[in-house]
Amino acid sequence: MPDDYQHPGSIKSLNVLPSSGKLEQLKQETQQQPPAAARKLADQTLVDRALDQTKTPEQKAITERVIEALRTVYDPELPVNIYDLGLIYSIDVDAENRVYVKMTLTAPACPVAGTLPPAVESKIENIPEVKSAKVELVWDPPWSRDMISEAALLELGLL
Repeated sequence: MPDDYQHPGSIKSLNVLPSSGKLEQLKQETQQQPPAAARKLADQTLVDRALDQTKTPEQKAITERVIEALRTVYDPELPVNIYDLGLIYSIDVDAENRVYVKMTLTAPACPVAGTLPPAVESKIENIPEVKSAKVELVWDPPWSRDMISEAALLELGLL
C-alpha cells in the first residue's frame, strides 16, 4: 500500500476515493435497516481479551500492539481504520510470536485488494516483538456494515 494511506489529520493524509460511493451506500442501507447487533472482533473489549485463558500474557500484549498498528491503516473508500471497519476477522499470535490475521475487504473488487494485505503484514512486522506476520484474505463471511464497530458507525454518522 502506498505511504499516503494514513488517517486524515496524521502526518500524511489519506486520499479517500471521492467517487467510490461506499459511504453514501452505507448511509442508504442504514436508513433502510439499522445495523444488526452482530458480535464483531472490534467490539471485543480489552477486558475480554485480557481474560482469555488460552493466551499467554506476552501473546495478549502482542495482540494489543497488533490492534494498535491496525488502527493506523485506513480503507481508501471510507475514512475509518480497517480494524474498526470490521475488516479484521481474527488475530492469532502463536508461541513463537508469529502473527496470523484473517481479513477481508469491503468488496472483492476493492482497488487495494493487491496492496492492502501486504501493507498490513508489513505494519505488523514492524512491531519489535513480532517474528513474522501472515495475512490471509478471506471472503466468508462477506463484509457488511454490520461488522463496523459502534465507534466507527458514530464517526461515519451512521448512528
